[in-house]
Amino acid sequence: MPDRSLPRSERLRSLGAVRRLFEEGESGFIYPFRYVWLADPAAENAAVAEVLFSVPKKFHKRANKRNLLRRRTKEAYRLRKAILGVGNRPKGLDMALIYSTKEILPYNRIEHAVQRILESIAEGFR
Repeated sequence: MPDRSLPRSERLRSLGAVRRLFEEGESGFIYPFRYVWLADPAAENAAVAEVLFSVPKKFHKRANKRNLLRRRTKEAYRLRKAILGVGNRPKGLDMALIYSTKEILPYNRIEHAVQRILESIAEGFR
């Protein structure tokens, strides 16, 4: 059974890594997310994909709404991250999921979008 946790080691926290991701990474849009990803062959821990979740204040002023959407996104990623095949690849992967709409979508729509994003990223670095 695949590991379905989301430990701290799988979250993108380094300011330098975030800057490099947004400067050099490839991006795309699958409603309601804008996503950016960067495959890094020189990564220290290549077996781990690091991810950043963002819900901008520009679209959702209330913190409770931003937190709700961030929780839904994290849960969808946590359950679907096996699509990436993290243990089988030689590269490190950094990615950001940015919720980019004013609507508060139900969990099943968010989960479907995250699944499509992960599939497109997995296809992109194979």
